[in-house]
Amino acid sequence: MIANYGCEDGSGIYYIRIDTGKCGDCQLRGCVGGCPQELFVIEEDDWGDEMAVVREDRRRTLQAVCAACKPQDRPPDPLPCQSACDRQAIEHTW
Repeated sequence: MIANYGCEDGSGIYYIRIDTGKCGDCQLRGCVGGCPQELFVIEEDDWGDEMAVVREDRRRTLQAVCAACKPQDRPPDPLPCQSACDRQAIEHTW
């Protein structure tokens, strides 16, 4: 399953997507320490599996919080959280 965290507003679409199938198998949790903005926390889902999620208080502010990491190149370079995720479970849209 794909979990989407973020928002859409007049300035654009800002989402971080986490593939929970890949994330649930991870033991390293590199995304938690790999994000300079400390967006990710580990929480238990409805089935008792531990997953990385974007912190509740940051979901509607990704456009501001992630601005420093936003890729400027085309094709975009991976975000620090993507590089830290050895399962390649994190994608972004903006």
